[in-house]
Amino acid sequence: MAELEFTARGVRIGRRLRSLTRAGQVRISDGRLELLTSYGSEIDSAPVQAVRASRPWFVPEGRALADLNGHRYLLTLGDHDPAPGEPGPPAARRFVEAVHRASGRGA
Repeated sequence: MAELEFTARGVRIGRRLRSLTRAGQVRISDGRLELLTSYGSEIDSAPVQAVRASRPWFVPEGRALADLNGHRYLLTLGDHDPAPGEPGPPAARRFVEAVHRASGRGA
């Protein structure tokens, strides 16, 4: 298995007003972004070159938007990076930077 470029656990993943999981996982590996449930089932995945990720100005700090396969997902990550050794998802800013870096668009 290839090295993970980005991983976040405990992420709330929603689509429109519907929550798909409250403790999901976001992974970037082998040039693909995967959104997974807390049980590891795939919600959606796409090559990172086809993914748009952003931190919109109209939502609280720990949230990011990800557009995959024509669907927009709202990801609730951490407000700030957890302390070393502490559990919790990384900041939304790190997720957006990881998508841009993996797709070759810079950070």
